[in-house]
Amino acid sequence: MCYPIEAKQWRAWYNPEIPFNDYGIRLEETSPATRETFLALLRSCTSARGFTKVQQLMDANQFLGELYDLTNIMNRWSFHFMLFGEPSATQPWGWNIYGHHVAFCCFITGRQLVIAPTFMGVEPNVIARGDESDCVLFTEEEQSGLALMQSLSPEQQARATVYQQMEDPLMPPERFNFADQRHLAGAFQDNRVIPLEGICAAEFDAPQRARLMQTIAAFLDFLPDGPRQARLKQIEQHLESTWWSWIGGCGKDDVFYYRIQSPVVLLEFDHHSGMWLTNEEPARFHIHTITRIPNGNDYGKALLMQYQK
Repeated sequence: MCYPIEAKQWRAWYNPEIPFNDYGIRLEETSPATRETFLALLRSCTSARGFTKVQQLMDANQFLGELYDLTNIMNRWSFHFMLFGEPSATQPWGWNIYGHHVAFCCFITGRQLVIAPTFMGVEPNVIARGDESDCVLFTEEEQSGLALMQSLSPEQQARATVYQQMEDPLMPPERFNFADQRHLAGAFQDNRVIPLEGICAAEFDAPQRARLMQTIAAFLDFLPDGPRQARLKQIEQHLESTWWSWIGGCGKDDVFYYRIQSPVVLLEFDHHSGMWLTNEEPARFHIHTITRIPNGNDYGKALLMQYQK
């Protein structure tokens, strides 16, 4: 499971439940003690909300496996784990976990922490066993993004809307694919140059900017308090060059995609059509989200370069 700090395997994460590679160790093949140790590591690197969220997503994978009697393929431990470098209080190191609906890359050097990229998703987003595991996932990202879009004037909404339909006939072939659907920054898309689209937040009034920051905060709730506040402050300093784009409708029951993009953050939210469930059209119960740090600091690359200098 151990790799050099600059290993290419950082970028080997993926979403589908079908194994694309055999890097790292599969947590399902480890002992209960090892799994508990992983959870302790996850807890130490995340906020309380983030720790719960990742656990819920892993359990949602188990729930989907239960629905289809395929827990041998999809379960709460069917994820790869890799360690990069050697854990240290002073030297750079990191780890990641990836598999169906969870990819989480964590880089640490001293007291500095970078968690990016992340991919988090769920199908369905309502976990309903009738016990303490019941939950509904991604409601804040969904509702805060919709509230921001609805707060725009009709003219602003029109400029923010890149495509009116989720699978729009006006989309060029490269704008939609079966796996990522509307996402542009998914697995194997490291360093992709993504053109700015939509409307610039420089035009937003104070309440709209507050809604934008609320939406961003919902995506970054996995960060511990210190790194999260520092990250939100950095993002807020670039609001004049932050862009908001939208695909789909913005009614209370509509499905949609949105992207927030600036020199320091890229966030995507998408309602998907069914992969395991039977909905042929995008639905609110199948959600994918992505967070990235543009311009070099995914996987802590820019921070590592700074350290090496």
